[in-house]
Amino acid sequence: MTESLRYKVLVVDDERDVADCVAIWLRKARFAVVTCYSGGEALDKVMDSLPDLVVMDVMLGDADGVDICRRLRFDPRTRHIPIILVSGSRTSEEDTVTALYEGADDYLAKPLTPRNLIARVSAVLRRMQAPQELEDVLHRNGLTLNVSERTARVSGRTVPLTRKEFDLLTLLLRREGKVLSPKYLLETVWGYELEDYNDTHTVEVHVSSLKRKLGRAFAARIVNTVGAGYSFTKSSSGRS
Repeated sequence: MTESLRYKVLVVDDERDVADCVAIWLRKARFAVVTCYSGGEALDKVMDSLPDLVVMDVMLGDADGVDICRRLRFDPRTRHIPIILVSGSRTSEEDTVTALYEGADDYLAKPLTPRNLIARVSAVLRRMQAPQELEDVLHRNGLTLNVSERTARVSGRTVPLTRKEFDLLTLLLRREGKVLSPKYLLETVWGYELEDYNDTHTVEVHVSSLKRKLGRAFAARIVNTVGAGYSFTKSSSGRS
């Protein structure tokens, strides 16, 4: 199965019990999850959260999931995000073909099962993600991160990281060169719903601790872009 750690999935279903149940399954498989319960909210959530994948019901109370899929594919900011559509009633071959033509990456019939859902999500991510984002061992000029063993070494020295520090560093390396906002990190690394918790000081504290443990050379490569967020740069010339 795809290494799920730190991939963020947006779950959209107007039945709260269903959405929350799917979220539980995904979190148990170590995905970060954001939920919403309407089509209108889904469009805003995609823009705000920038998920790695969307799992969305077709028949939402206020919108059609296929239409939302079409709109997300039309927008350059979201067209790259994979989408899995699910439905309990629109399950004919014609329904499936239409959804796939409109840009869905997979189409599942309800009722869902945890095993099938996780397998489908993992398969879509394997197809969509860049090879370097699927690597189990990440190397960066003397820094080695073994994701499955959860070990970090700098120039042969083992660096004792907490779970959140390790997850944070994994995400920064896999998104190397991209500026990640504190709110994105809260959702993706900590798994918080921003409506419930959005204290970005948590991120600041962990970044500071991570930089101290990695040492001066790698600390300089974790750059804070004021007002935007944090990134792991390809060189240490940026301001930290």
